[in-house]
Amino acid sequence: MTLHELLQLIGENPSYVLFYFCIIPFAALLAGILGKGEGDIAPWKYLYSTLIYLICVPGIFAVTLSVYVFLFEKRSIFETDIFMQILPVLSMIVTLLIIRKNVDLDRIPGFDKLSGLVTIILAALIIMWFIDRTHIWVISYLPIGYLLLIFVVLLVVIRFGWGKLMSGTKD
Repeated sequence: MTLHELLQLIGENPSYVLFYFCIIPFAALLAGILGKGEGDIAPWKYLYSTLIYLICVPGIFAVTLSVYVFLFEKRSIFETDIFMQILPVLSMIVTLLIIRKNVDLDRIPGFDKLSGLVTIILAALIIMWFIDRTHIWVISYLPIGYLLLIFVVLLVVIRFGWGKLMSGTKD
């Protein structure tokens, strides 16, 4: 099964996706009501962390997929899949806003890891877009493993630089 077939299958049965992306903001709202003012205390912060991961991973994937589709495949915006490209992002935004009302997101365990993931994905997309736009074609006898290693090293360097940049602004 390819990713396209999976997304098509999910698109044909949207009730599960709709339920998933509606129940998580509802759970965050319910947790905010029940744990008012206690969001950074042990049971609530782990619940919020779980909810954030459950909603942000598909949301980040949807944003990445949308950027890829619009930049590289040059698909029209009118062909956007509402259930797989818009609903996850809207649900992610609503969930984060609800959780942020009860607790500072910096106090949630693992939230900084998601920003690192977004940074790495953004760096990869920028590198891919740059290579696509400059139309650089390289014919080389270099094995693909070395090319992947070079790409990973570039991502690590970008991530390290981004971390240094962001740690300098927190002081």
